[in-house]
Amino acid sequence: MTVETHSEAETEALGERLAKCLRAGSVCALYGELGAGKTAFVRGMARGLGVEESVTSPTFTIVNEYPGDPPLFHFDMYRLKNAEELYGIGWEDYLDREGVCVTEWSENVEEALPEDAVRVRIRRLSDTDRRIAIEGML
Repeated sequence: MTVETHSEAETEALGERLAKCLRAGSVCALYGELGAGKTAFVRGMARGLGVEESVTSPTFTIVNEYPGDPPLFHFDMYRLKNAEELYGIGWEDYLDREGVCVTEWSENVEEALPEDAVRVRIRRLSDTDRRIAIEGML
């Protein structure tokens, strides 16, 4: 499925819709250049999972955890060089914790992602417009 959004609010709303289709144990891998709207998409996903906290990019912490139903584990792989580093921070433990794992900069750890991960490719068309392709919907 490919959708074009025309504002940050629309990008968030699409993330919220997707999150409502996910279940505990799902992995959602995000791809897109810097400024594409990945974190905005995750803010919407968080809202769809009932997260009430403010969602920020975990660039320096690698992962932010948010209580929700199910909980959201938001990873930023930008600073990781490979999947080995991801395993080093307990990736497999997060997969077993019955939450939704969402990863930004997924191309850096592709080999660690499960085959059934939902893949979301966000392409910046202009300051406000995005083309978002969602693959592997449940």
